[in-house]
Amino acid sequence: MMREFTCGKKFLFVGILLLAAGMNLAADEVSLEEIPGLRERAVVVRIVSRIVEHNQAVVWDSENIKVTIPGRPVGIQLMGSNVVVAAQFTPFLRPSGTHILVTHCQIWINIPEEGITHHTTMQTVPLDFGETIYFFPLGSMRANNEARMEIELTLEPYLDRGN
Repeated sequence: MMREFTCGKKFLFVGILLLAAGMNLAADEVSLEEIPGLRERAVVVRIVSRIVEHNQAVVWDSENIKVTIPGRPVGIQLMGSNVVVAAQFTPFLRPSGTHILVTHCQIWINIPEEGITHHTTMQTVPLDFGETIYFFPLGSMRANNEARMEIELTLEPYLDRGN
């Protein structure tokens, strides 16, 4: 099952060149070996960020694999010539098997002759291990004739990686 969620407002951002990606917005890293039982609770968050032009051509992409524990956010920061997107993703595990991903996204856009606008959203998304979630901070999958920024997320148990 594929799910899609957006950051709210739609903006045309053709020609955005990303300057940096993959910044972890979480606090200091803790080794999984430092705390007993941490490895059993750890999860892997796979974050694939991309820019897709109006002709569906991928003009930029980046993949980040982040290990965290439930309740501890991981994030990325994407910066372009006129846009900054900072997104945090916090997984929460439920014994029932359907887990929760809390997303917090902030977007700053510099619009010529209008100034800088700021938008923020927070959403709670149910998901299962291995399920693909698409997040659209700018644009939408439904708008085939417009450029978009998309972030693809999957959540897996850390122990399933053969560690």
